[in-house]
Amino acid sequence: MDRTADSTNERAGHAPDSLDAVADGLSLADQLSGGDLSPYRHFTATKWAEFRADTPLTLSADEVKRLRSLNDPVDLEEVRRIYLSISRLLSAHVEASQELFRQRKRFLNFPEAIKTPYIIGIAGSVAVGKSTTARVLTELLSRWPSSPKVDLITTDGFLLPNAVLRERGLMERKGFPESYDVGAILRFLSAIKAGEQTVKAPLYSHLTYDVREGAYKTIDRPDILIFEGINVLQVRDLPEDGRTIPFVSDFFDYSIYIDADDDLIHTWYVDRFMKLRQTAFQDPQSFFHRYSQLSEDAARAIAEGLWANINLRNLRENILPTRPRADLILRKGSDHLVESVLLRKL
Repeated sequence: MDRTADSTNERAGHAPDSLDAVADGLSLADQLSGGDLSPYRHFTATKWAEFRADTPLTLSADEVKRLRSLNDPVDLEEVRRIYLSISRLLSAHVEASQELFRQRKRFLNFPEAIKTPYIIGIAGSVAVGKSTTARVLTELLSRWPSSPKVDLITTDGFLLPNAVLRERGLMERKGFPESYDVGAILRFLSAIKAGEQTVKAPLYSHLTYDVREGAYKTIDRPDILIFEGINVLQVRDLPEDGRTIPFVSDFFDYSIYIDADDDLIHTWYVDRFMKLRQTAFQDPQSFFHRYSQLSEDAARAIAEGLWANINLRNLRENILPTRPRADLILRKGSDHLVESVLLRKL
């Protein structure tokens, strides 16, 4: 996928100097969704639901309950309102991509060319609902009439092992860009795009809070790959000599950002932590088992500290700045449900 420096800077949210004054005068809503300067079209959830058209609902209430994460209220009605229209939109993009592949195959006269998977990146803060969105879309897309093969990979497995993070003094920056093996991510996505068979993705244990040594998920030429993680839209400084140094998102055909106000995500994060304290943290093998032994007030203080010192900083410094690079932004309200949708203009 070719990207010029100008287009990369634009998608990263770096406006030319001549537009700085204009951008400064725009509200958040204006910058994202309003006026002629915005690269997005804005829709209320009600309006967005109309774009479902005749897309069939192929999930049951029990299946949605199984797919959603702890503390996430997504239900069958939310799938009808939001996700069926996304499924229809993605279907159109995938079909267009496949037709472009056929045209390029003829243009290059490559009769044996391998069709490459369509890769969808999903980004956003911790506790905002990325995992639920990724799982629901994986199921919906795999149930299209064409029965495509859809795989889901999260970036957790590409985190550096805890031993390495401790050695580098990065345990308190886990989830920040420098805590990932970016080279491994790029090699994985490059192999997927090359149409290679049996590409391995490392697995992660949320119980032990560490990469599972020697454990992998094998991906074998899917039609669609969903790649989910907090920093998947992250960019780096451009090389001065013009060398090709790809971003993770250079391998994406489409990208989605799950968005909400900081204070809402803060509440969701702390509430989830307190529920985990009564469930998963009770397991003696859990990395966070010690928190289950604390008083409620002490545990809440720990959660507040983790949010303020790690997750909020990561959100503001690294995750939120990538929001303008997304093709689709799902903005959530206080009920943790999508209240508006921003779709990048063509």
